[in-house]
Amino acid sequence: MKGHVVAEISVVPLGTESTSLSQYVAACVKVLDGRKDVSYQLTPMGTVMEGPLDKVLEVARLLHEIPFAEGALRVMTTLKIDDRRDKAVTMAGKVGSVVKRYPATRTAKKS
Repeated sequence: MKGHVVAEISVVPLGTESTSLSQYVAACVKVLDGRKDVSYQLTPMGTVMEGPLDKVLEVARLLHEIPFAEGALRVMTTLKIDDRRDKAVTMAGKVGSVVKRYPATRTAKKS
């Protein structure tokens, strides 16, 4: 889809009582599930989003705030954006392009 970006976000609360992050990740996924304008794919090390740039940035801001709402006092968020203006970019297209060149590529499997 032209005008869409693919972005990867990682939101990490610092200085929490536990080393577990799953409660924060689950709260972020809940926000993402409620969005119709941004699609996402959870990965073991972050979340990949796809949608219009302004909506992806809006969602990134919301996700950054979630750990604070859950009691964190410090949050480190990393956001990478792939914004192609010459052709449409999608999550599936990016992976498919690699698989086309190397069919033995391992991709995420549903459990």
